Amino acid sequence: VEEAFRDNRMVAVCQYNSMPDEDVVLMRQYLRKHNIEVKFVLNEIVRPVLSQSKYKNLLPLFVARNILLVSRETKVKEMLRVLKGVPQVNLLGACIDDTILSKQGVENFAKLPSLEVSQGQTVGALSLLPSQTSSLLQRGPAHLTALLD
Repeated sequence: VEEAFRDNRMVAVCQYNSMPDEDVVLMRQYLRKHNIEVKFVLNEIVRPVLSQSKYKNLLPLFVARNILLVSRETKVKEMLRVLKGVPQVNLLGACIDDTILSKQGVENFAKLPSLEVSQGQTVGALSLLPSQTSSLLQRGPAHLTALLD
C-alpha cells in the first residue's frame, strides 16, 4: 500500500461489488492497456498504513470492499471511460499528484486540457502583450513619417 501511494502519480479508490470473473479479467485487461493496474486491498491493511501517512483524509473511503486503480501517469480520462462500462466498480475518490480529489474532482480533472496545451495557451497569451506594445510604440513614428511625407 505504501509503494502504491509512493510510486504512482494516480491512485483511485473504488468500491468493488462482486462481479463474474470474466468481467474482472476484461476490466483489468482494458485498464492495463492504459498502464493502469488493479490492486485488490483489505481495509484491515490499508487503514493502519493510511492513518500514519499524509493520505489519512482518504480513510473514510475504505469502509466496504475496495480496489485501488494505480498508474505511474495520470490517465484519468482513460480510467473513467473504462469504469463507465463497469457498473459494479464505483469511483469514490483519488489521489492524483499528491492531491486528494473527490469523485467530482476527478471528473473535473479529466476535463482539463493536457499540460502541453495549457503551456501553449500561456505562451500565446504572454507573447500577445509584447507584440501589441511593440505595434503601439511603432504607430507614432509611422504616423509622423506619413505626415512628413
